[in-house]
Amino acid sequence: MKIAARTDKGLVRENNQDSYSGGELSGGVGYAIVCDGMGGAAEGAFASSEAVKIIREKICSGYKAGMSDLSVKALLVSALENANKHIFTLSQTDDKYSGMGTTAVAAIITEDYVYIAHVGDSRAYFITDGKAIQLTRDHSVVQNMLENGEITSDEVADHPKKHIITRAIGVDAELAVDFCQEDFYDDTLLLLCTDGLTNYADTKKLTELTADGKYFRYADRLVNLALENGGGDNVTVVVAAR
Repeated sequence: MKIAARTDKGLVRENNQDSYSGGELSGGVGYAIVCDGMGGAAEGAFASSEAVKIIREKICSGYKAGMSDLSVKALLVSALENANKHIFTLSQTDDKYSGMGTTAVAAIITEDYVYIAHVGDSRAYFITDGKAIQLTRDHSVVQNMLENGEITSDEVADHPKKHIITRAIGVDAELAVDFCQEDFYDDTLLLLCTDGLTNYADTKKLTELTADGKYFRYADRLVNLALENGGGDNVTVVVAAR
C-alpha cells in the first residue's frame, strides 16, 4: 500500500485546524483519515486532532484480517460515533470547547475494496482513467440547495453559505454517518481531502497532477496547487494506491 499525505495552514489562516492520519493494518490493508475542525482556532484544531486520534485507535484496534463487509462498515461507523461522543461531551462540560466540531472522512483500503465513512464536507475521490469521481456527498447548505434546485452548479463556488455544513462530529449527541463501499483497482488512486483543496482546485487539474505514477509526490503537488490558487484555507491531502 502506497500512502502519502500533507497538510498546510494555507496563506491566509493563522492556524491549521486540519488533522490527518494514514498507515497500514494487518495483511497490507491501509487506512486514511482526514478531519477539518471548526469552532475557533484552538478549539477547531483540538476537535480535529482528537477525532483523528479516536478514529485511528478504533480502526487499528478493531480491524482484523478477513472481516466481513458488514463488520468493516460497523467498525468505521462506530469509530466516527465514538469520536462524536467524546467531542460532544467535552463541548458540553468545558466552556472553552463550546461549539467546537469537525468534519471527518475515514477509509479502510483492502485488496479489493475501499470502505468510506464520512460526515461534513471533507471528501473522498477516486482518480482513474483521467477522471476524478467524487465518492462522498457534502453535508452542506449549498449541497442541499443544489439538490433542491434552488441554485445551479455554477452558483455553488461563490455562494455566501458555501462554508456552512449541516453535519459534523461533536455538534449533537447523535450522529448520522454516511457510508459507501467501492471496488478498488490497481490503476485507481484514492484521494481524501479537506475543502481547502476542493475550493481551490478543479477536478481536471487533480487528474493532471496525479497521472505519472509518482505517488509519493501527489500530496505535495495537490497542496501546492491549492496554495498557488490562493491558499485561502487550511488544506490537507491523503492519497493511497496499491
